[in-house]
Amino acid sequence: MEQSAGDLLRRTGLRSTAQRRAVLTALQGRPHATAADLEEHIAGAEGASGTLSRQGLYNVLDDLTRAHLIRCIEPAGSPARFELRVGDNHHHLVCRTCGRIEDVDCAVGAAPCLDPIQDKGFTVDEAEITWWGQCAPCRSRAGAQPS
Repeated sequence: MEQSAGDLLRRTGLRSTAQRRAVLTALQGRPHATAADLEEHIAGAEGASGTLSRQGLYNVLDDLTRAHLIRCIEPAGSPARFELRVGDNHHHLVCRTCGRIEDVDCAVGAAPCLDPIQDKGFTVDEAEITWWGQCAPCRSRAGAQPS
């Protein structure tokens, strides 16, 4: 994170609480983390034990999402996932076998990268795209198993 968690929070007008800083820090290097992943990491962090209840975690995630400091994605059949990469109009690849998620930069670069055939009176400002398939390791494992 180029800016400290505290600086990011203050820039958006949110109070820089220990819980919010802990969640932002936990998301570093953990793109597409679930709330359970974050809860486990934060609980295991030195000196953080007991500082963030499950409800408190969900409240922080909601606050950070509304402030556009994190992004929530919800691939079908998967719990909500959170990431620090916001505001750049990127998309996702999801493996149907293992659930691995990878970021994919938008080919167009500007939102929305796709326009609906009919806008039905909406002003479209974003398109969310998820490609589904099988990652190389899962394909490799599937090919190595006897039929």
